[in-house]
Amino acid sequence: MFSKIKLILKSVREYKVPALLTPLFMIGEASMECALPFVMSKFIDEIEKVNASVGFSTLWPYIIILVIMAMVSLACGIMGGRTAAIASTGLAKNLRADLYKKLQSFSFENIDKFSNSSLVTRMTTDVTNTQQSFQMCIRIVIRAPLMLFFSVVMAFASGGSMAWIFLGIIPIVVFGLLLIIKLAMPIFRRVFKKYDALNESVQENISGIRVVKSFVREKYEQKKFNAASNALVTDFVKAEKVLAFNNPIMNFAIHLSNILVCALGAHLIFTTASTHTEIIGEVETTVIDWGALSIGQLSSLLTYGVQILMSLMMISMIIVMLTMSLESIRRIAEVLEEEPTIKNPDNPLMEVKDGSVSFKNVDFKYKATAEKNTLENINVDIKSGQFIGIIGSTGAGKTSLVNLISRLYDITDGELLVGGQDVRKYDLDVLRNNVAVVLQKNVLFSGTIEENLRWGDLNASQDEIVKAAKIAQADEFINSFPDGYETHIEQGGTNVSGGQKQRLCIARAILKKPKILILDDSTSAVDTKTDKLIRIGLKNEIPNTTKIVIAQRISSIEDADQIIVLNDGKIDEIGTHESLLKSNKIYQEVYYTQNRTGGDN
Repeated sequence: MFSKIKLILKSVREYKVPALLTPLFMIGEASMECALPFVMSKFIDEIEKVNASVGFSTLWPYIIILVIMAMVSLACGIMGGRTAAIASTGLAKNLRADLYKKLQSFSFENIDKFSNSSLVTRMTTDVTNTQQSFQMCIRIVIRAPLMLFFSVVMAFASGGSMAWIFLGIIPIVVFGLLLIIKLAMPIFRRVFKKYDALNESVQENISGIRVVKSFVREKYEQKKFNAASNALVTDFVKAEKVLAFNNPIMNFAIHLSNILVCALGAHLIFTTASTHTEIIGEVETTVIDWGALSIGQLSSLLTYGVQILMSLMMISMIIVMLTMSLESIRRIAEVLEEEPTIKNPDNPLMEVKDGSVSFKNVDFKYKATAEKNTLENINVDIKSGQFIGIIGSTGAGKTSLVNLISRLYDITDGELLVGGQDVRKYDLDVLRNNVAVVLQKNVLFSGTIEENLRWGDLNASQDEIVKAAKIAQADEFINSFPDGYETHIEQGGTNVSGGQKQRLCIARAILKKPKILILDDSTSAVDTKTDKLIRIGLKNEIPNTTKIVIAQRISSIEDADQIIVLNDGKIDEIGTHESLLKSNKIYQEVYYTQNRTGGDN
């Protein structure tokens, strides 16, 4: 666990100075607070000696010292709170940035290890817990043990053997606090898993709200959310019931120690104190010889007793908070320690020569422990500028095949060449900038249409944007909007149709000017006429770009240079539309089924 804490502390970075200053301020505050009761006891004893002839002159030094000590304690407390807030919020800011940066470096294989809801919880709730525990550590973790130590030392210095009362009560308090912590820790560990379940329920419901409403499942989803929420509440209530014993135990200990100190202190005062008369300033004055204990010492003992027990209570709360935060730290460190399975090579290639693609005896599976390959013995040669179609049943491995080209996953065995070079030799940014992928369920982001298209090329001219939109058959419907290219797109593209969204995503990919353009069933939501116009535009306007199209409709790929028929992760056959129609049963079945039903052709 120490290594995980060390990893988290690396995110302090530019906030090291306030993080180091905070403990120093806390030492100053604790020193003053522990010294104040001792000076106060001397002040009280001095009051007993005051008479009319002497006056208050002997008290002023004590008053000045007490005021100075109080001001120093206040200043240290204020500055410590300020530096702790700066350091802890800075840590949280850097942690979120580090987590987000790490997520951006993950391959799909890494992302598959964590659910979306879990990642959201780690970047929000877990980071907040870590922030709070860090602030508590650099303030109270320093202050509480120092207060405990100094208070015990000063209690012995002030009250001698009377201080053993506190040492006798401390083990009782420690036992009670440890029992509370032992019972609370497992509950808090369960809570974080239920946070994930709650976030997952919310995320799933919001992303699928249209389906929920169309199937009138609002009440069912409400029950599911309530179940997740109630499970979280139940565990929190259990934890709080356990923690509720903290204050009663501490109050009992404080009251018990005060009663014992007062009772035994009063007994000592009355049994050992004596009086005698002295001539002070020509005035005969009765002076009390306190003996074993003075009233000032008794007062300081009571104060130190409260400080000792309050320090213990603070330490117990620290342990409870650390119990929660250690689980959060573990979850954050789990993400930060995750090594991307796909990395840049040493001395990477910075240029993709052309859009040629060659699969040589390629095998692929998503996990090393998987019993069966997702793709097996794939051999394909694609020349730069060719139009390649891919067809096959659901689960045949079509998307898996094209994901390998841009190294979204790495092949398990064999060799995959792009531009005549192994894809693993390229710089990742260079490779992916030259391989544009348009998914069937591609995403638009909140902003204008033009801002979304500029994801393809931030520096593209307006003419280039319009040209890409025209190739994707998007220019016409864009101009039908009152604001044209400045039309605002809602998050996820919810205010445009499925076909419009797909065409915008195709235009965005074209704007990258890639050497390889992959359309993964990304014209499924457009009509056959528009689909054909898109293919014509791609052929005429970007003839040197390799175009790989995954389709369910044969009409979308029938004019391809080569069509790859996939079946159960293997290539069943490669050929043209005419040759496959003559010889391939899978292709024939799809073609005649679509034509008999009048379907998509």
